[in-house]
Amino acid sequence: MNSRLLGVALCALLSGVAAAQRGTLFIVGGGPQPAALVQQFVDLAGGRGHAHIVVFGMASEDGEKAGEEKAGDLRALGAEAKNVWVNHAQANTDSVAHLLDHATGVWFVGGDQVKLIAALRGTKTEAAMHARYEHAGAVIAGTSAGAAVMSAIMITGDEKHPGGVRPDTSTGGFMTIARNDIVVDSGFAFLRDVVIDQHFLRRKRHNRLISVALEHAPHLAAGIDESTALIVRPDGIWRVAGESVVTIYDARHAAITPENASALGATDIRMHVLPAGAEFDPKTGRAKLP
Repeated sequence: MNSRLLGVALCALLSGVAAAQRGTLFIVGGGPQPAALVQQFVDLAGGRGHAHIVVFGMASEDGEKAGEEKAGDLRALGAEAKNVWVNHAQANTDSVAHLLDHATGVWFVGGDQVKLIAALRGTKTEAAMHARYEHAGAVIAGTSAGAAVMSAIMITGDEKHPGGVRPDTSTGGFMTIARNDIVVDSGFAFLRDVVIDQHFLRRKRHNRLISVALEHAPHLAAGIDESTALIVRPDGIWRVAGESVVTIYDARHAAITPENASALGATDIRMHVLPAGAEFDPKTGRAKLP
């Protein structure tokens, strides 16, 4: 092969490698979204004049309006943003899936994660999102309900036995650490090695996330507080950004009570409280403060 053909072949190979690059996850814990945080998302998606973002608002009660509002916010930062509000049948059409052909970013608006899953799970549009993330370097982002859908195991927000043996929902529920209490479903599985929770500190969701971390593999859970993002880089390292913290419960090496035991308990659970700038490697379990 002459040098010219070798150069062409090498360029094609390098282009293929670049095209197959995994993207980034940008998972916001809900609440107010600081301008600097949203700007980070736009920058990761290509920046002003280059970011092409598809917004899905189906989790919201008024998804069409909420999606358009977020799309407007992103346009103000120089992104091209399209609000796509569809039902399950529409999401399973080629025409809607092709709206993601050139997307460099996706944003899931908050609300009810069960509604978002009902609209998109198992559709051609979901497959297109995964293709953009896994092979084209796109940034997949969401807030609140849009954060819950990121993991393979999704917390729905429902509880089977509020208060356990001492029922009392006066404080808003999730008062116990108990087996067979927290209702879960299947999320979009952009993350398979962790379960995500949101509004974490503000809504005191420790009990439910500890329960899920102990009861369900992979026994690793991350609670993202409001105005805060967990950013999963293409190399798999997690980084925290924003105004509060991400709390991690790592029970992968813990001794957990067996499934036939009535009580849910464990020893040697590792916990990390990570502020902005901190990092966590889910493969090694090591955390690093800024």
